[in-house]
Amino acid sequence: MKPLISVLSIGVDDLEAAVRFYRDGLGLPTEGIIGREFEHGTVAFFDLQNGLRLALFPRANIAHDAGIAQSARSPTEFTLGHNVGSEAEVDAVMRQAIAAGARPVKPARETFWGGYAGYFQDPDGHLWEIVFNPDFLPPA
Repeated sequence: MKPLISVLSIGVDDLEAAVRFYRDGLGLPTEGIIGREFEHGTVAFFDLQNGLRLALFPRANIAHDAGIAQSARSPTEFTLGHNVGSEAEVDAVMRQAIAAGARPVKPARETFWGGYAGYFQDPDGHLWEIVFNPDFLPPA
């Protein structure tokens, strides 16, 4: 298999509130909610980088589409990592997210491996790590 992940989909409880958080609070570009004409089709896509998109789906619609029962939230199932260019940028993104309604989980600080990182949860409980790891930055 050639790895080519192009969409990260996360389930949300309130799609409109989640769009406001990511679009208005974090400034991620989106065309807004689409698919309203379909019974279980509403979604919002956010352009990230190099063709990667973040998709927000109502949790019930993900369960319906996959044919499984909707489960409870679990913030420790996965994290979304956002690597930025400096420690100061980590602090700035953390402040922006918290001002937009994120719940701070772990204040940004130096890590055991030599980087700098902090955690917050978005309004649906998804865990984000904002990190400065120069080894993971794309070439300049």
